[in-house]
Amino acid sequence: MNKILLVAQREFLTRVQKKTFLLTTILLPLFIFGFYALIIYFSVKTSDNLHIAVADEANILNGKIESKSDIYFELVKNETPESLNAAIEQKKYDGYIYIPAAYNFRGNDSLQLKSNKTIGIITREKIQKSFNDILEEKRLLSLNISKAQLDSIQNSNNRIKFATISGKADDDNKAGISYAVGYISGFLIYIILFIYGTMVMRGVMEEKVSRIAEVIVSSVKPFQLMMGKITGIGAVGLVQFIIWIVLVFGLQLLLPVLFPDLLHQMQGQSMPIQPAGMQAAQAIKNSGGMNEIISGLNQINFTLIIGCFIFYFLGGYLLYSSLFAAVGSAVNEDPQDAQSLLLPITMPIIFAIVIMTKAVNEPNSGLAIFGSLFPLTSPIVMMARIAHGIPDGVSLWELLLSMILLIGGFMGTTWLAAKIYRTGILMYGKKITWKEMWKWAIRKS
Repeated sequence: MNKILLVAQREFLTRVQKKTFLLTTILLPLFIFGFYALIIYFSVKTSDNLHIAVADEANILNGKIESKSDIYFELVKNETPESLNAAIEQKKYDGYIYIPAAYNFRGNDSLQLKSNKTIGIITREKIQKSFNDILEEKRLLSLNISKAQLDSIQNSNNRIKFATISGKADDDNKAGISYAVGYISGFLIYIILFIYGTMVMRGVMEEKVSRIAEVIVSSVKPFQLMMGKITGIGAVGLVQFIIWIVLVFGLQLLLPVLFPDLLHQMQGQSMPIQPAGMQAAQAIKNSGGMNEIISGLNQINFTLIIGCFIFYFLGGYLLYSSLFAAVGSAVNEDPQDAQSLLLPITMPIIFAIVIMTKAVNEPNSGLAIFGSLFPLTSPIVMMARIAHGIPDGVSLWELLLSMILLIGGFMGTTWLAAKIYRTGILMYGKKITWKEMWKWAIRKS
């Protein structure tokens, strides 16, 4: 055990004391924060309001039109298509809608919006929705529906509310935030498995190619060397990850300072670039404000989520890093050999992220349950389910069984990788295949 700790300490210190570690640990969160700050700035601050002229020769709007969102409609009188074309050429308007006198808004007649430049698909949908809402209101009023009745219909809040059989509320805020938390947590573990698993493999490859491993194994058993490298690099990843979390959440507190009217503007318009949890953001946006967001956050068991995240982060890392170490021990100088051997290891990780995209929406589906129990996919998929809570998203016995299977999976892959590692770390000059590695694994000591 002491030798494992000595190897782990060496791996930890040699990486943490490098300038590149400090630079990547500090600069990466700053880069991410700056990137999203620019997205927010260009999406919210610099959004151009479209100015659209409406020539209503049919008088179906009764001289009144309301502008919605960032689309500004202006009623114009005594204008012809030719004069409106000239106005657009002079950049007085961004476009115009001409409603001829013979237009029948109750029938299937269509209108045209003309402009001198291409309008994007998202903006087109905004314009169509805004103008169709206006025409729909006029149609209802033309059917002798009073303004009070129309307002009553439009302002009705007869939405279906969700709850469990125990009476616990399951509103949109909680569902949206659970979606976002589960997606982000699972995606973070997905990235961690790739980054630090590859780091373990490269560390093993470097020592094998430079023949340092031959010197080390003279005083340390191959299994101890492998476990020391896994533990040391895992400690580096854990420290780096904690620093990233602290910096990212700390920097997010600056957003209200940099953009004091951010929430108000985001509620008033659609973001052209949305993050991974866009359904969560839409649910929160529709729910009505900051109080609802705070209420949704209060329903999330973050203590459970953080505890499970640490467990599945460590379990998933230990499981996959042993396999990455086995591949690294079998590879010689050619990096392409490593790429061909990595496919059976990376496929379950990619498969897990595919299942996770379904599990965040349907945490109790059969595929989500399988993915959260199978050790090779459970570190990613279970985080998507656990965000919905116990027992709503995952039952307690499923969580405990998943943890037990993950521990068993780690022990199994470590045993398998150790048998491959002890042979591969001293094997040179031969191109290794998975068939050859399997023979090393089942060969008796």
